[in-house]
Amino acid sequence: MTKKEKKARAAFAVAALKERYPDALCALEYGGDPWRLLVMGRLSAQCTDARVNVVCKDLFAAYPDVYAMAGAEYADVEKLVFSCGVYKVKAANIIDFSRMIVENFGGKVPDNMDDLLTLPGVGRKIANLILGDIYKKPAIVADTHCIRISNRWGLCDSTDPKKVEFALKELVPDEEQSDFCHRIVLFGRDICPARAPKCEECPFKEFKCKVK
Repeated sequence: MTKKEKKARAAFAVAALKERYPDALCALEYGGDPWRLLVMGRLSAQCTDARVNVVCKDLFAAYPDVYAMAGAEYADVEKLVFSCGVYKVKAANIIDFSRMIVENFGGKVPDNMDDLLTLPGVGRKIANLILGDIYKKPAIVADTHCIRISNRWGLCDSTDPKKVEFALKELVPDEEQSDFCHRIVLFGRDICPARAPKCEECPFKEFKCKVK
């Protein structure tokens, strides 16, 4: 497929997903708070968004902001995030990056990729989530749904998150990138899961997907 053909396919996907899911909302219930989204993004690794939303009700009741978390004890946070898995690492990351944000960034979550990547436990996926949802910058969140479906659609040919991110950046308009990623997650859950995709219900049959 040529670059022009991929762009046309991406444009069709953007429009179809926008019609199907007009409200492209993040599944994490962070209430518009950048720091809370950062925390929830870290907890969501190898954990469902639904579980993170439940866990964070108690977590944010105990530590409502970056300053409270920066003064937290590791053992106390570990108990609260235990059910999210890898709880010791996640608790340490959350406390450590909260301290860094207070000490190095005046209590404000950074608004650029380079600074975000200095935070413990924050990779490109979480950084792009922050850049797109909070700072309204072009950002592709290459999660498992995005990687799986963009490969099935022929928009990329890699399972490497960074390669998928950069491939889609060239195909999806800047102003559509963040919402496109939220919509593709919803589509992945509804129609195109990893196993037993509902191909008969798919609005993208003409793509002739490479379903494995």
